[in-house]
Amino acid sequence: MSDTPFGFGLPPEEPENGDEGKKKDPAGGGQGSGNPFGANPFGFGGLPGMGGPGGADNPFAAMFGSLNPNDLGAAFQQLGQMLSYEGGPVNWDMAKQIARQVVAQGTADGTKDASVGPAEKSAVEEAVRLADLWLDGVTSLPSGASTAVAWSRAEWVEATLPAWQQLVDPVAERVGAAMGDVLPEEMQAMAGPLIGMMRSMGGAMFGQQIGQAVGALAGEVVGSTDVGLPLGPEGRAALLPLNVEAFGKDLGVPSDEVRLYLALREAAHQRLFAHVPWLRAHLFGAVEGYARGIKVDTSKLEEAVGQLDPTHPEQLQEALQQGMFQPEDTPEQKAALARLETALALVEGWVDAVVHEAAKSRLTSADALRETLRRRRASGGPAEQTFATLIGLELRPRRLRDAARLWASLTDARGVDGRDGLWEHPDMLPTATDLDDPDGFVHREHLDFSELDKMLGEAAKGDGGKGDAEDGDDKA
Repeated sequence: MSDTPFGFGLPPEEPENGDEGKKKDPAGGGQGSGNPFGANPFGFGGLPGMGGPGGADNPFAAMFGSLNPNDLGAAFQQLGQMLSYEGGPVNWDMAKQIARQVVAQGTADGTKDASVGPAEKSAVEEAVRLADLWLDGVTSLPSGASTAVAWSRAEWVEATLPAWQQLVDPVAERVGAAMGDVLPEEMQAMAGPLIGMMRSMGGAMFGQQIGQAVGALAGEVVGSTDVGLPLGPEGRAALLPLNVEAFGKDLGVPSDEVRLYLALREAAHQRLFAHVPWLRAHLFGAVEGYARGIKVDTSKLEEAVGQLDPTHPEQLQEALQQGMFQPEDTPEQKAALARLETALALVEGWVDAVVHEAAKSRLTSADALRETLRRRRASGGPAEQTFATLIGLELRPRRLRDAARLWASLTDARGVDGRDGLWEHPDMLPTATDLDDPDGFVHREHLDFSELDKMLGEAAKGDGGKGDAEDGDDKA
């Protein structure tokens, strides 16, 4: 679990006048600061006067000690906007704003986001087209990408925020409720405005942290499916040319081979998500199922709320950074985690096996690129850190290699159609136990669920459709 599940650090605005702007604020938490998101825990990094003595570490001292009346009014207006938020559990407008600011700052190596040019768009489109052609020979699933797009980092943020909202809102809802529950019961009836303020702050806290995490992730992902989940719009295979270039920079592999290999992975994910209709809901449901079992450490929350001292806001930030999420140590929670980890491993393992089959005889660097990407996922890359930060969950396909070996063995034993046919029904897929004994699963007599579904459908007609509804509930 990450050490920073929340945070008040709002990234500073990028200076409008380039280097001059940076020189005017040497201590204000800008690009040269040790904290990439600024040291200001309440997000006043873009306000004048915040770079003076004490301003970086104590925004309220800076406001009252050095701001002129106009600046002070602007500061309180920004704080008021944060506390007056009345939307859902996450202030997504704030998250989007901060993510774009993080993207605008550039990555640690100094690379700035840039619009995608015509040549880059054409190169991505050609790579996805060729990737789909190669995949046609190694999988029975047809192409799942109706379009191929080249995104800037900012465009990736815009396109993926709806998926982040679906993933994060359930946990944020639990935290929002917990923030009201920390007050003694006898006080809750009289503390309506205070509870409302706390929940608004909770939405702002989540919005800031999610914005920071998504913005940082945008600087590293190479496509829309890096995390093993479909984050982008359906049917849209996407690559980020700037990040693809950075990924291949020190590999000693031609850039066109790197782009094509990553296009193969993106196109393979798109085929799976497009033609396995239950898979998207299965994966998102597994994340939500795990999130439901997470409890909020109310003792830490009470401590944080008790430190709402405007003259020492850094104490609140430090308390929140200690972590509030703890998985329930119950059989249900362990089963939910196993279900999620297995589902991720099966998706990533299938993509790994299929892409390797398509690339091994065509790209001289196929083996090296495969191993690089395996290590990137297994070592806990940006996706793991993002989810650990947001909901205490590591999205790591821990058994990627086991799953890839199992899918490759299935191809040898049953052929492409037999292997891909297992995606017809979730109950046909290998389990965590099967990953321990892949040979046993490969040579086991496999079930044909099409006949079972046909029998259930006929039975449902016989009882007026009642059985159909019940069966649907079970599947859900």
